[in-house]
Amino acid sequence: MMSLEIERKFLLPAFPSALVEQAKLHLVSEQRIEQTYLAIDENQELRVRRIVDLGSGDVSYTHTFKLGNGLSREEIEYNISESIYEQIVKAFGFVPLTKNRITAEWDGRIIEIDTYDQIELSVLEVEFDSVEAANAFQAPEWFGVDISSERKYSNKKVWRELQASTTT
Repeated sequence: MMSLEIERKFLLPAFPSALVEQAKLHLVSEQRIEQTYLAIDENQELRVRRIVDLGSGDVSYTHTFKLGNGLSREEIEYNISESIYEQIVKAFGFVPLTKNRITAEWDGRIIEIDTYDQIELSVLEVEFDSVEAANAFQAPEWFGVDISSERKYSNKKVWRELQASTTT
């Protein structure tokens, strides 16, 4: 069963440390994520992830299929074993895209901040229950520029560039 992922993404100019200090932004968790794309085309992507919860040390592995681009996409995600993950990653021989993801609560909403290792980029994501709610959302200035529809910031584009740069 596919679920609909409706989110807006922003190019975060700087980590909002002041908001954390003022208790306006509550950090919920931090994860270390390695992700490898197995197949990508204009409308679909297939990827695997290794996710380490930095608080508990728990490790999980996921396999995800996404359909569509932009604000609203269909998504199927399920857990896989470490063995399956390792076999897939080794079979393809790709370099995983690595990032830290901070999940936080701000103004009654859950936000996610991804900070990448291989490129200088921080992206803030907010998920919504409907396209209408996403479009109606007024982002504060500290979120940065809305990049929801800009493919040059998509994980898969960044990952593709990473593969090209490591094979030269």
